[in-house]
This record gives sequence, C-alpha cells and structure tokens, in this order.
Amino acid sequence: MLSWLKRLPGVRTICVVCMASLFAVSPLLASVTPASNSALAEKPNLAPKPIRDWKNPAYIIQAFDEIALKNEYDKDKHRVRKWRQPVRVFVEHQVGDNGLHAQLVQMHLSHLAQITGHSIAKVDSLEEANLHLVFTRQSQWADVVMRLMGTSAASNIHGSVCMGKFVLNSKNEIERAWVVIPVDQAQMHGKLVACVVEEITQVLGLPNDSVKVFPSIFNDKTPQDLLTGLDYILLKLLYSADIHAGMTAAEVQPILQKQLEQWQRDGTLTQADKAVRQGQLYPLLGY
Repeated sequence: MLSWLKRLPGVRTICVVCMASLFAVSPLLASVTPASNSALAEKPNLAPKPIRDWKNPAYIIQAFDEIALKNEYDKDKHRVRKWRQPVRVFVEHQVGDNGLHAQLVQMHLSHLAQITGHSIAKVDSLEEANLHLVFTRQSQWADVVMRLMGTSAASNIHGSVCMGKFVLNSKNEIERAWVVIPVDQAQMHGKLVACVVEEITQVLGLPNDSVKVFPSIFNDKTPQDLLTGLDYILLKLLYSADIHAGMTAAEVQPILQKQLEQWQRDGTLTQADKAVRQGQLYPLLGY
C-alpha cells in the first residue's frame, strides 16, 4: 500500500506498506466468477478480454503505468520516480539473527544492482547512507516508524506487516529512503523475505501495489516472495538510460514501446523468468 504525503515545497514523500496475504485470491487477470446463465443471456459481456501473457509488451506497459506511475491513495498519474545518486544502505539491527538479516539484504541488494545497473551497496555507518533499513520488533515498530517516517506513516501501520518510504526532490529524483521491518511480526505472517524484497524494491521507485499486475511482488493478493520475471523487466525499464525522473506517462510510453520491441526480438522477455532466478535468494529458498 502507499500514501502520498506532502511536506515542504519541492520535497515529497512516498510511503509503501507490505500487507500480509493471508488467503490465496485469484488475480484480476485470471478468470472471474461468471454470472448466472439467465443474466448472461439477457446481457452478454462485451468487455475486451484481459491480456493473460505478461510478456506481451502492451501488458508490460500497463503494468509499468500501474506500479511506477500511480499511488495507492490517490487517482492521479504521477511522474517517473527513481534514484540518480548511488544508493547506500545502512542496516540497523534492533533484534537478533543479525547475520541472517544481513545476508538476506546483501543478496537482494546485489540482485537489484545487477538488474538495474545502478550503484547499490551497503555501508558501515548511517552518515554514509541514504537508505536506512531497520530490523526491529513488533512492540517497537510504531515508535521507529514515527521517529523515521513521521506521523502520517505511523497512522498507516495498522494491518501492515512492514513499511518503506522515500523522499523526492523537485526533479522527482529519490533522495532518501527508509525501510522498517518488525521481524517477529513478519515471521508470524511468513513474510520476512517478502518484506526485505518488496520494500527495498519499492523504494527504488516502484511504489504502488495492484491486483492488476501478475505475477508480481507488487500484487498483495498473490504469494510472491521473490522478484518475478515481470518485476525484473519493470526494474530494467525504470533504470534504463532513456527513462529519467520527472517524465510523464506520455513521455515514457514510446520509450517503453521501443525498448520492449527490442527485448521481444532479442529474447530478453522470453528469458526474463530464467534470468531473474539468477539472484542468490532463489537457491537459498529452494527455487
């Protein structure tokens, strides 16, 4: 989930929240429950059929629009948001299992750097960092969110499992970000790895969640814990050299179309599901 918050002139913040998927729910692009025969006879369904193959360029463009250019709590179209400066991550451990948590983070950061081509790395001090990640416990996470992200973010923690937030400058470039994971709460929902993967990925500039996008970690109704082939392509598109922070949907669309046509020809789309599984987390989790 995400909320759009306005603070100082020229500075905007985005809050992203990972919700626990407690039940398996069919995605919207799967078949919907049909109406009764009599209802269908009276009023045939003339709506266009949804695109079911995520590798279809038209579907990927729709997915980019949903995840990169929208927010959860408003209906506005937003401009592209991405990091221009290198991402430097400081991990704060307020609970045990430091080694495990550090390993999960490092593996995912390495994967993101490989996919995007952007400089993403851990640092040893908070002063060097522009992304502050905190592993805490449920009893403390409201206080941590309040301290790092403010009152508006803290008001959205009910029903959430973990949370991320980033700050934009006047050019729509991401300047700073925070991720807070209450480990005991995430483990209770079976979402520790999902929180690490989804929140860090979202604060790179893919902040929205949508049931219209599948298969994806950005769909809270599906049990994805690791990046999918579609997520891999969305990240590569966002961090392609031709796409800049501040671009509108109209400016981005022809660039996406051209790039996707090229990837369709050279096999990048076909091989995406295989390519994304080169990340270190996949064999660790038995994929």
